[in-house]
Amino acid sequence: MEALDSKVGLIAKELENKGNLKQAVYRNTKEQFKQLKKVAKKIVEELNDLTEDRLDSNIEILFIDKGDYEARIKFAGDVLVIYMHTNVFEFERSHSMYSTSYIKEDEQRSFCGMINFYNFLADSFKYDRFNDSGYLIARIFVNKDNHFFVEGKRQLGFLFNDFSNSKISATSLRSIIETAILYAMEFDLYTPPYNEVKEISIGSMIHESSILKVKTSKRMGYKFSQEEDE
Repeated sequence: MEALDSKVGLIAKELENKGNLKQAVYRNTKEQFKQLKKVAKKIVEELNDLTEDRLDSNIEILFIDKGDYEARIKFAGDVLVIYMHTNVFEFERSHSMYSTSYIKEDEQRSFCGMINFYNFLADSFKYDRFNDSGYLIARIFVNKDNHFFVEGKRQLGFLFNDFSNSKISATSLRSIIETAILYAMEFDLYTPPYNEVKEISIGSMIHESSILKVKTSKRMGYKFSQEEDE
């Protein structure tokens, strides 16, 4: 009975420590995602004001709120899908954060919520091209103290990596969103290799709206550091 009581006590302690921690991180991340949506909406409003009467009538700049965990920014032929993961994550011990005094002082700081940025082609949504691919271009990690860092492509991978000293704010969120939009706009659509599309099935050819369902995606020329060995 003592062993059982001891194990129950350990479980209770773990629930108290880790359970409360993860809930605190989740609430922080959700609050920052709400702020991110406000910032994104403001950026879209500013872009529309700046480009009024200067863009082709077919070019749209839109903010689309998809609920508590997803938002989209549509700009011309691109869509940024931004979503918050509902789980809380820890990192492998090989991660560089564990060498910092910030984490050594309190390892609970290593637990983070995650907000992902995916780049899709706008036509993939418009024409329901379910085979099309989107690419992860950035992800924001937020901890219990609202410290954050970003993993991402090009500038997104090194502008926001001071986890020990950086607290997330409307200003930093704006910079992340603007950098993500610029990154997506720099990469245009490339024709797929001929041998990958030289055959097409009847099912792909025939569609209610007579739209070709050939898989389409951008060519992304950069990898996250953890992708290099894949």
